[in-house]
Amino acid sequence: MQIALAPMEGLVDEILRDVLTRIGGIDWCVTEFIRVSDRLLPAATYRKLAPELFAGARTCAGTPMRVQFLGSDPQCLADNAAFACTLGAPVVDLNFGCPAKTVNKSRGGAVLLKEPELLHAIVREVRRTVPAEIPVTAKMRLGFADKDGALDCARALAEGGASQIVVHARTKLEGYKPPAHWEWVARVQEAVAVPVFANGEVWTLDDWRRCREISGVDDIMLGRGLVSRPGLARQIAAVRAGERPQEMSWGELQPLLLDFWQRARRKLAPRYAPGRLKQWLAMLTRTYPEAVALFAEVRREQDCARIDRLLGMPLQEQRLPDVATFL
Repeated sequence: MQIALAPMEGLVDEILRDVLTRIGGIDWCVTEFIRVSDRLLPAATYRKLAPELFAGARTCAGTPMRVQFLGSDPQCLADNAAFACTLGAPVVDLNFGCPAKTVNKSRGGAVLLKEPELLHAIVREVRRTVPAEIPVTAKMRLGFADKDGALDCARALAEGGASQIVVHARTKLEGYKPPAHWEWVARVQEAVAVPVFANGEVWTLDDWRRCREISGVDDIMLGRGLVSRPGLARQIAAVRAGERPQEMSWGELQPLLLDFWQRARRKLAPRYAPGRLKQWLAMLTRTYPEAVALFAEVRREQDCARIDRLLGMPLQEQRLPDVATFL
């Protein structure tokens, strides 16, 4: 059984990947999607979106990281994937699940589920181009408007050369609305000979148990559920090992939240850093009453120094990043 951290564009960047993998229980994680259109992307793109590549393709906790691409041109995707492998990508992942309108309008993500032949061509060309020892994996939804073609899409990916398939158990039009159709994960696994991961609507241990029972698969990818409950993967891993799962306390999470904020301040201009903190805090309110209270205090706050104090940052560390960072 494997537990993966989902690639969530605009949310799970290298900072949050590091924080969540340090908590434990995650076997591997994936970058935010790297959009490919008509050219070979420079190394600078990977330094921005996949900086772990330049440190052994692992987070600071040692968790392996895969590089995910999104696009519709088989040859261009293959060329970029091959370049990423020269930079150290241990696995190439392909995104056929993003539901964003702007992405779908440019023929990326879930809209390609309307074209199983293109899915096959993309995976086949990427598999043919990257080194044989580098696995190629894929993430899909159950379809665009309906689920009628889900099994054809899964077969297209597997027959094209995908060695694993993550199934977000909803269609594009269903977005993130519950429920997730875990029974369709079981149907996909019956249709293909490669391992299938279940993804969608796993927020708690009980959700995971139900997902495992209904889908019939052991492997799982956690997204919003793990961001909202950072100890969830660790709990699942404990149950998997026959141990008693422990809920992560707010006191245990606080230092990690502070570290996340400090690193966001170093990475982002002062006007953008508060938004990153609020984004994660808002999701934590689903699990922690303390997060509800803290979010109420910071939701309209834009002054980084005041946020420092609200988070209890030591006085000697309450200073702005070097302005050269933003020049």
